[in-house]
Amino acid sequence: MVGKAGGGARRVRVVLLGIVLALVGGGSWIVWELRAVAAHLADGDPARGTYLQDPERADRTAAAVLDGLVVEVEAPRDDTPAPTGSEATPEPAGPATPVRWRQGAAWRPSSPLEAKNTAPEPAIGALFSPGGDWDADHHCSAAVVHSPDGDLLVTAAHCVYRGGFRTNLAFVPGYRDGTAPYGVWVPTRIDVDPRWTESADPDHDVAFVRVRRPGHPGERLQDVTDAPAIRFRPRLPAPARVVGYPNDAEQPVDCYNTARADGPAQVRLDCAGVPDGTSGGPILTDGSTLIGVVGGRDGGGDAMTSYSSWFDDGTRALYARATGSP
Repeated sequence: MVGKAGGGARRVRVVLLGIVLALVGGGSWIVWELRAVAAHLADGDPARGTYLQDPERADRTAAAVLDGLVVEVEAPRDDTPAPTGSEATPEPAGPATPVRWRQGAAWRPSSPLEAKNTAPEPAIGALFSPGGDWDADHHCSAAVVHSPDGDLLVTAAHCVYRGGFRTNLAFVPGYRDGTAPYGVWVPTRIDVDPRWTESADPDHDVAFVRVRRPGHPGERLQDVTDAPAIRFRPRLPAPARVVGYPNDAEQPVDCYNTARADGPAQVRLDCAGVPDGTSGGPILTDGSTLIGVVGGRDGGGDAMTSYSSWFDDGTRALYARATGSP
């Protein structure tokens, strides 16, 4: 035990020395990179947890996504019934009507409990952030959620705020293989809980984002993609499905298992193979009722478990603020 500890200490000193040398030799490069990251952040109103996006900046983001990252294509058409469980065909041709698990449709956990590729869905997509911000082209996931104005996304707070509100965000619903069948959408407003902006409290790792589609005034996202309802204070345990876009993948993965409470403020769903990039992806029950987003504890989980902040009364109040509801 002593020998291993001593070797570990020497390795730490070597690593620290390497960092110091890198800072001395490559300081200008690091400063340039940090400036690039900071250029994509805005203060907004952290005390309230709100950011109103500059329209011109948002338009530039959409243009950057469409300039080499994503191509807009015609939305697929398909009337095939949706998958009902983990044994369903993983890649139907296009969007379909969700099946309500609680109305007698078959549901069972994935076997093995491991995420696998699944067909893109209109109301679930990838969050892109073009520019030098140290992230992959798409770095998080998000879902359309039902709202009065039909323009609302839900994702994880850590996907949109990290010491400042991210200004270079674009949502591509139904993304697959570099295509945007339902357009590219950019924020007009972002709302997070002030407890997230203050201390990154994992019990409040939820964000609501209002969006528009540049060049298509008056078009509503919800009319294009449909939208799941959101359920606050969900009753657990419940049959559930997690969906998201890994950083290095061009289509989503999903996994089915029972969502359970993990303490008073977290929801957990045990499934392997839900990696980086799936943060912000929806956790759904009853076919298409949203009860969580990947986030919360440990930034969303580990190799075997996905977490979500519990959708409590604070989340309900955040949703009301984002939608302008009384």
